[in-house]
Amino acid sequence: MFKEKSAAAAASGAEMEVVDGAITEAAKEAMIQKERKANSAWRKFIRNKSAVIGLIIVIVMLAIGIFAPFIAPFDPNATSITETYLEPGVNGHIFGTDDLGRDLFSRIVYGARMSIVVAIGSTVLGGVIGIILGLVAGFMGGIVDSIIMRVMDGLFAFPFILLSLLLVTILGSGVFNVILAIGIGNVPRFARVVRSKVIVAKNEEFCNVERVLGASNLRLMVLHILPSTVSEVVVYATLCVGGSIIAEAGLSFLGLGILIPTPSWGNILRGGQTCLAIAPHIATISGLFIFVAVIGFNLLGDGIRDVLDPKMKK
Repeated sequence: MFKEKSAAAAASGAEMEVVDGAITEAAKEAMIQKERKANSAWRKFIRNKSAVIGLIIVIVMLAIGIFAPFIAPFDPNATSITETYLEPGVNGHIFGTDDLGRDLFSRIVYGARMSIVVAIGSTVLGGVIGIILGLVAGFMGGIVDSIIMRVMDGLFAFPFILLSLLLVTILGSGVFNVILAIGIGNVPRFARVVRSKVIVAKNEEFCNVERVLGASNLRLMVLHILPSTVSEVVVYATLCVGGSIIAEAGLSFLGLGILIPTPSWGNILRGGQTCLAIAPHIATISGLFIFVAVIGFNLLGDGIRDVLDPKMKK
């Protein structure tokens, strides 16, 4: 009888250990799932308060540009000689008027569309060209790499805004030429970012396996190496948009970018600097929008970088 009870107790203990083991495994699985959830891209992003602020600013600026015809209360190019230099809030003009009596709020709204189109367009153009050059230079190496990177070094010898100024002087003013000039100025930076990643990726084990399996160089570059550069390219592109907004504003301020009467933040700022004494609101408001937009894209870029960085786990 005693032996039977001991055997039953031993069996019961074994069952308890299995149950305890099951509970432990379930707890471990729950902890793993909780950690994965906590470190998901979106949760990491929203924990970064400055990145969330940047995202909100970018969304607002994009919405203003997209829905400009529905937001602007007046024609941005309609003049009125009886309403020049009105202060904000007078006669229904939220931001006042400029030297020709044009509604400043409407011009700022339409200027958001133009400035952001130029900034994003030039970033995409510079990114595409830079990615191709960096991919080829990093993968091919040797004389090809030397030639491409020496050209990039030559472009790097000029400060970004000076290079854009030189190119737009050669190409002429206008939306397309401004996008082209700023885009070419962005090429060397994208090329260097991509090249550095490609040099590391092409010697990884997965690339060696693909070579053994008979993958061509083009397939290897496009399908296997290029995806490894996406995170760095996305982060840099987001930051680059802010720099391109400043470049467009600088060119337009100098009279070489978007020409009047087409509104952009740069040429609005240029018009305001001639009348600072009597209508400081023109330059102040346009400059503030440039500042906020650039800060927004920079904060968003920093947040995306933190999310894509595997070391950034809190």
